[in-house]
Amino acid sequence: MSATPEQRGIHSSWIDNAEFWDTNIGLHGNKYWQQLQKPSLERLVPIQPGCKALDLATGNGLVARWLASKGASVVASDGSEEMLKHASRRSSPEEADRISYRKLDVTLPEAFEEFLQSEPARGGFDVVTCNMALMDISDLEPMANALPKLLKKGGIFFATMLHPVFFTSGATRFVEVVTNEETGEYYNTRGKVIREYREKAPWRGVAVNGQPAFQLYFHRPLDVLLGTFFKTGLVMDNMEELYFEKQDAIKERPESSANYTQIPAIMVMRFRNM
Repeated sequence: MSATPEQRGIHSSWIDNAEFWDTNIGLHGNKYWQQLQKPSLERLVPIQPGCKALDLATGNGLVARWLASKGASVVASDGSEEMLKHASRRSSPEEADRISYRKLDVTLPEAFEEFLQSEPARGGFDVVTCNMALMDISDLEPMANALPKLLKKGGIFFATMLHPVFFTSGATRFVEVVTNEETGEYYNTRGKVIREYREKAPWRGVAVNGQPAFQLYFHRPLDVLLGTFFKTGLVMDNMEELYFEKQDAIKERPESSANYTQIPAIMVMRFRNM
């Protein structure tokens, strides 16, 4: 099956952005990883030594390296060969012994069918992860349909994404200057305005300021997003909404998500294959 023009555009942007992304995310990740995603992983994904894990849309391998550091045997996959090269280069010798790398386009059913027949997938996985990628994927159904086959019984699918209410909806941000009428002092309050939620066309944006190419974001309301996985038989047994704290504020960038401490930046979902 040949890729659609839209899919080719998605893949092209991640090829173009791969080096820039790797440089900015680095070995230890950005504030989203350090302060939000990694702590959530540690709370929700118990890793036993010797467990098998599959990391989908691995990027430069942050989650794959975390899984390997906990003792898991990991397949790190991505639709971009350029990303996989960066992920492999970032691995320490100890991590490299536990991680194998594989190109896998999560939008193609036949890619999953081929992978399921491969030796690494034999016997299934204890854990499948997809960190900060669901909103970048044009079609989630091939992944959702493959998960019950990829996971062992009781196995975990852990996914994080930009919050579908406050981010992928294209919500606009505002800062208000408010005066305390008793003291005369003024202070800033922040909020978001959501104009489109039920339906929102794919839109172009950036994950990191300055990246060479725009990427496409795909919004899904919660019933559509969760229903895609529920209808395959997966059961969601935990979820989190992740917030930045006041000490994370970036004063020189008033528009930064880190300053919006009352609004969650990320949604986390944990499903099980029952």
